[in-house]
Amino acid sequence: MKTPVFRGTCTALVTPFSGHGIDFSALDRLLELQLEAGVEALVVGGTTGEAATLEASELMALIAHCVRFCGGKTVLIAGTGGNDTRKAAETARAAAALGADALLCVTPYYNRCTQAGLLAHYETLAAATELPILLYNVPARTNVRIEPETCATLSKLPTVAGIKEADPDVGKLLRLHALCGEDFPIYCGCDDRILPFMACGAIGAVSVLSNLRPAAVKSLIDAALRGEFARALTLQREQQPLVEALSAAVNPIPIKTALALAGLDCGPCRLPLTPATPELTEALRQLL
Repeated sequence: MKTPVFRGTCTALVTPFSGHGIDFSALDRLLELQLEAGVEALVVGGTTGEAATLEASELMALIAHCVRFCGGKTVLIAGTGGNDTRKAAETARAAAALGADALLCVTPYYNRCTQAGLLAHYETLAAATELPILLYNVPARTNVRIEPETCATLSKLPTVAGIKEADPDVGKLLRLHALCGEDFPIYCGCDDRILPFMACGAIGAVSVLSNLRPAAVKSLIDAALRGEFARALTLQREQQPLVEALSAAVNPIPIKTALALAGLDCGPCRLPLTPATPELTEALRQLL
């Protein structure tokens, strides 16, 4: 049986930026909000954290800062994936040395590797460190899909501890359970599908919305974990208008805009991501 990296709510943290790089003061305010809400885990340097535009030194500084700030109060998961297997393995080892609790490893993007390539890639990463690894399937971003059969093979590796599934196909989730076994941890990667994913066996979610509303997202996920699906449905419906607005432009443009409107300015996104349109900004303002 796999030991879950976490069970419950994980926030995919934005990376606050200023004109001088990472804004660590804003990051501290964001981390305080998460710890106060009692989220079970945090992802730093993931998709929402604009990993694609972080320099290697920035990612290491980000991980080190979060490890020091959180001090074991929550599970810290470092985004160490990449499309160069050798570099991804190096990043994984560096994150482990800094004190990360686990790794989130996205599928290689742009290269468009085969399923055999995915197997070789993740086998190499699993051998690079003893930290638990979460596979990260997000085909809308990478144009590469971890097929359930491939995931079943990878699930047998000792350090592969689960998958963040951002493919919205619930039917695929059922196939994952059938092939990997019900003890293989699956985490929802789509805020608009937390309830259906958890009703089909996911044990938590990696959320964008919880940057802004960690307590609300945690209430939803905790209700689903308790099997209180009517309550969870009510909570999912309450958050759905904001979830839809946060999907109206490329992540993390909307969530950074919403955070600024709520008084937690995390700076702009880095190019090539551009600011939210006036229409999206106004829609978020109305929802908040």
